Amino acid sequence: MPEENPASAPQEWDVIVVGAGAVGENAADRAHKAGLTVAIIEKHLVGGECSFYACSPSKALLRPIHATRASQRVQGSEGAHLDPQGVLARRDTWVNRIGTSDRFDDSGQVGWLDHVGITLLRGVARLVGERTLEVDGRTIRARHAVILATGTTPTVPPIPGLREAKPWTNREATTSRRIPERLAILGGGVVACELAQVYAALGSMVTIIELTPRLLGANEAFAAEAVTEALRRDGVELLLETKAQSVSRLGPSGEVTVELSTGDRLTADELLVAIGRTPATEGLGVESVGGELNEAGFIRVTDAMEVTGVSGDQPWLYAVGDVNGKVLLTHMGKYQARAVGDLVGARAAGREPDPARTTPWAIAAGAPQVVFTDPEIASVGLSEAQARDRGLRARVVDMPMDSAAGAGLQAEGYQGQARIVVDEDAGVVLGATFVGQDVADLVHAATVAVVGKVPLTTLWHAVPSYPTMSEIWLRLLEEYGV
Repeated sequence: MPEENPASAPQEWDVIVVGAGAVGENAADRAHKAGLTVAIIEKHLVGGECSFYACSPSKALLRPIHATRASQRVQGSEGAHLDPQGVLARRDTWVNRIGTSDRFDDSGQVGWLDHVGITLLRGVARLVGERTLEVDGRTIRARHAVILATGTTPTVPPIPGLREAKPWTNREATTSRRIPERLAILGGGVVACELAQVYAALGSMVTIIELTPRLLGANEAFAAEAVTEALRRDGVELLLETKAQSVSRLGPSGEVTVELSTGDRLTADELLVAIGRTPATEGLGVESVGGELNEAGFIRVTDAMEVTGVSGDQPWLYAVGDVNGKVLLTHMGKYQARAVGDLVGARAAGREPDPARTTPWAIAAGAPQVVFTDPEIASVGLSEAQARDRGLRARVVDMPMDSAAGAGLQAEGYQGQARIVVDEDAGVVLGATFVGQDVADLVHAATVAVVGKVPLTTLWHAVPSYPTMSEIWLRLLEEYGV
C-alpha cells in the first residue's frame, strides 16, 4: 500500500497509530496481523528516535570500542587499535545517513510498511474527538482504536542560559561527525555514561556534572561503582554532587562556559544535556478527549494500556511506550505495543481478550536493561533496595564473575560481579545484576527466571554449558545453597 499524502488519504481505517518509531511499528503490525486496516502517522522519520538518534547509533559507536578493548585483554591479540573516523563511518552506515548531509534515509522502514500493507501518513497529528484526528488540517477517523506511540524528547532544564547556548542532546551527540576537544555532560544516567565513554575513547576530554552523589542511581551500587571506576580510568572527570548554575556560549558556535554550584567554572567546546526525557504530548490533544496526564506529563494508562479518563462505549484510545512513562526502554515499549495490537484485534472481532496475551503484566516484575558501557551492566527485576522497600524477605547472593570458567576465556584477569536477589519465602529470583565485559547476553536467562518465577530448585537443573559465562548461574545457586 503506497505512502499517502493526508490531502488524498482515505478518511477511515480500523486502527490509527500515532508515531512510527519502533513501538508504533509494532502496534501497527500486530493490529494489521489481526486483520485490521491500519494507518500510521509520522512527522519525522519512520523508525523513530531509536533507529536514528538513540539505540542504534549509540551502540554502533560503542561496539568498536568494546571490541578493541576486548581484543587487547586477550593474550595474542593485543595489537588492536581504535580508528575514530572508522567508528563514525560505521555509525553513519547503521543510521542510513545520506552522504555528508545531516539527513537520514528511512526508505527501508517505509518499504516495510508498504510491503505489509500499512498506510503511512506524513504529518503532525492531533486528537479532536472520539476516534478522530487531524493531520495537518485533514480530518481522519479510526473505526476501532487510536494508539499513541509518540515517545519522548530530551529534557532541557530551565538553567539560565542553557537553551540559548544550544546544547547537544542525545540527537546531536549520537550523530555528530565532529569530535570536540572538550565535552561537558550534564547528568549521570545511562545516556551520560555511555556517551562519555564514546567520546573519551574517540579523543575528547570529558567531564560529567552530576547533581547526586553517584552515577547510575537506578542500578545496584556495586554496578554503578564499577562503571564509575572505568570512566575514571578512561580519563573522564566526574563532578559529583555538583549543579550547573548557569550556562553561556561565546558566539553562535564558540566555547561553552558552565558556572558550577562549587563556585568553579567549566569551559568546554560542547555541552551535552543527558538528564532525562519529556513525554511528547504537546499539541497531541490527549486532554481534549478526556485523557489524563500525570504530574510529569506522561499519559495515564490502565494495566491494559488504555488511556484513563477517556469516554466512549468501549475503550478506544491507548498509549504505549515511553509516552506513558511506565518503562522508558524500547524493548518494553514494543512489548506493550504487541499486547495492545492483540487486544485491539480481539475487541474489533468481538472476541473476549486473553489477558495472558493482551496485558503486558511483566512490567511489574522489573524490566531487563543493559547499560552498554565497558564494563556492561545487565540487570532485570528488583534490586536489593527495591525488594526490601516492598517488604519482601530478600537474600542477596554475590559472586565474582571470574568464578565462571568462561569468564577467564573472555579476558585475561577478567573483572566483574554477579548478584541475585532471592525471595526467601517463595524460593524464586526477584532480580539479577551482572557487571563485566560481555555480560549483556546473560540477562535474558535471568529475565526468564524472574518473569517465570522459576523455583531455585528447578533452576539448579538448568545446567549451563561449559566453559561459558553462563556457568555463573551454577556458582550463584551453589553459594545460595541449592
